[in-house]
Amino acid sequence: MFERSRKGEHALLIQPHAGGAAPEDVLEEFADLARSAGASIAATLTARIDRPNPATLIGSGKLEEVKAAAEATGADLILVNHQLTPVQERNLERALQRRVVDRTGLILDIFAQRARSHEGKLQVELAQLKHMATRLVRGWTHLERQRGGSIGLRGPGETQLETDRRLLQKRLEQLQKRLDKVEVQHAQMRRARVRSELPRVALVGYTNAGKSTLFNTLTGAGAYAADQLFATLDPTVRRISLPGGSVVLADTVGFVRDLPHELVAAFRSTLSEAREADLLLHVVDAADPHREERIAQVDAVLAEVGTGELPQLLVFNKIDRIEGAQPRHDHASSAADEPGHRERVWISARDGLGLDLLQDALARRLDLQRAAGELRLPPSAGRLRSHLHALGAVRGEHADEHGWLLQVDLPRGEAERLAARADGAPLRALLPEPAREEWETDGR
Repeated sequence: MFERSRKGEHALLIQPHAGGAAPEDVLEEFADLARSAGASIAATLTARIDRPNPATLIGSGKLEEVKAAAEATGADLILVNHQLTPVQERNLERALQRRVVDRTGLILDIFAQRARSHEGKLQVELAQLKHMATRLVRGWTHLERQRGGSIGLRGPGETQLETDRRLLQKRLEQLQKRLDKVEVQHAQMRRARVRSELPRVALVGYTNAGKSTLFNTLTGAGAYAADQLFATLDPTVRRISLPGGSVVLADTVGFVRDLPHELVAAFRSTLSEAREADLLLHVVDAADPHREERIAQVDAVLAEVGTGELPQLLVFNKIDRIEGAQPRHDHASSAADEPGHRERVWISARDGLGLDLLQDALARRLDLQRAAGELRLPPSAGRLRSHLHALGAVRGEHADEHGWLLQVDLPRGEAERLAARADGAPLRALLPEPAREEWETDGR
């Protein structure tokens, strides 16, 4: 077995396909994945595969062509846009004398670079080790040596390969326990948000559709956003204000075609936010010529992880890249030309176009309730009056010898929070009868 290079950043790309020409969008996406991992692309070769070779995936003639191209371009890494078996990966490395990485390994490498949170790093390491566990058979010579047999080296007599497997399994168990503990903590945080009765909205969509840019525009959070695949891996949650009330908005990792099953666990944290959302904002790159296919691919992943039945609002982003496109809101009844006749809003998160339409659509879909009307406050209620002004809820005010007469309009959730305080009794008249009965039952 050859000594594997530690560089591996000048890559030769291989795109297998079955008959006809390889789709251009598939080639472009694979090249973007390679660049996102930090590789420079030396060349791209397509390989028609009518019947996959169980030993090397590609045929012997194409294998010679790949080897010649790698030597001519100086490529020290071979990236294959297909899932390879451990045997195929080992045989390709032996024949090409270069490191070979399949699609799963490439995406795992990108995830390892992008993960920032403690949980994200644990999830990526777990996925990497599960992927590696099937590849310990590639065996450098040291993996075949027996321990023991000479003074100071006597041991259990297992091969180094068996030792590696045992240690890897132990590490997998440790990571799983740590992840279970972190998941319990995050579940408690999510339950606290549920108790706050704030509606929950999750951004989902194909990778690089502009979810993080939209998230930053709506929240001012400053989450990392870049024109690259999987720019964001860790979930980010913020509270935002909409016409009629506040909601909790979560940014999630972008999806991609043919997502390897080993990576679903690495999505667990970010997908928890999507699974528990009241509404999904499905962000689509409006300028992508394959946007209908992207929508279908995201819907397929959502169905796989159990969120396919959640209500969606399609957000067609990046209209700044379409000549003559203007912000608009298409209601479901007029969406005959789109999949599922779903409601959609056309915006540009980068330029801030159409955000008012999106916020109004969100408020209507979430049925945000408000408490509004005339409120009489006695002179002793100065603190409550100050809070109402701080919330921007006062629409009109008149002062007399009895105190203040206010015209107020505020989210129902805020009104209930203030009404539950000792000095909040005047607000209870603006709330529905069930809420007032609850306070009387509780003796408040």
